Amino acid sequence: MSARPRTSQAQVGDGAGPATAVGTTTTSASPAAPEAETLDAAGVLAELERRFAPERIGLACSFQMEEAVLLDLLHRSGALDRGVRVFALDTEVLFAETYELWRSEEQRLGITIEARRGIGLAEQAARHGEALWERDPTACCGLRKVAPLDQVLGELDAWITGVRRDQSPTRATAPKLGWDAAHGLWKANPLADWDDTRVWAHINAGELPYNPLHDQGYASIGCTHCTRPGSGRDGRWADRAKTECGLHGDG
Repeated sequence: MSARPRTSQAQVGDGAGPATAVGTTTTSASPAAPEAETLDAAGVLAELERRFAPERIGLACSFQMEEAVLLDLLHRSGALDRGVRVFALDTEVLFAETYELWRSEEQRLGITIEARRGIGLAEQAARHGEALWERDPTACCGLRKVAPLDQVLGELDAWITGVRRDQSPTRATAPKLGWDAAHGLWKANPLADWDDTRVWAHINAGELPYNPLHDQGYASIGCTHCTRPGSGRDGRWADRAKTECGLHGDG
């Protein structure tokens, strides 16, 4: 992936305007909210606050370009001030650039991004041997990502992700808002119908901070051991058939 394309503000299609009402549903009786497909990204976020208390909503932040957009929308709408939470899964082997962006975004936005961690690296090595990510990356993701995610989702009624339909075949049918049966709560993918051009247009127009690894060819950014430069999700677990860590589907 090359450095971000330069775009004009006229290409930005998502403001933080009022959302179209979608009928109130807060139980698992309705597995999807097809009406949300008519909403823009800001509208999906506003719909979540219409349904749920802010402190029961959380953004899963992986400090990739999609989260730059989502943090901006939540900030501009006042949702962060109202108590919508932001959390990150700290595997303890993220890139230095990711940790630096984490610190700077907390300062810029005046928030605390909750760090959620699994067992320590030393304990993992004692239980499973050194470099588990090389021998069994799915097990490593389970310990370092899936387990802490399950814990934080148990505290929420809805979570927000940067999943886009064009990222991989496993994400091609992701709804903008739907019931996450695997985790037992609602899941919002406000950028589901966005592409790279639209994401970068929003970042460029707002001059938003973003992970500099994107300018080094990393389209998708995870842990140091399992991420290489590549388009789409090709740089994740590059020598394996694995495309997901288990947070949004099979690993």
